[in-house]
Amino acid sequence: MDKRKDKITALEIVIAATQVLTVICIFEGNPAWKGSLSILFIGAAAKLFYKYKNYEEKPYLYVGIGVGIIGIVLLLWFGITG
Repeated sequence: MDKRKDKITALEIVIAATQVLTVICIFEGNPAWKGSLSILFIGAAAKLFYKYKNYEEKPYLYVGIGVGIIGIVLLLWFGITG
């Protein structure tokens, strides 16, 4: 089996589970949606960095950095406000 395919599949599973968790938290009024949304953005950034590593296309890198920054800011917001 190709190890690269295993890594990207595991990341896609984490992203899908995080999407479901975020929606549940929003509907239940749980403030944990901010934390799970940050994990979603950080996972998306990791996926874009992986694509940049394979294809060496600059847009993957730039968008990955932007999405990663959004994820980190959301994580800090969740850490401060709870």
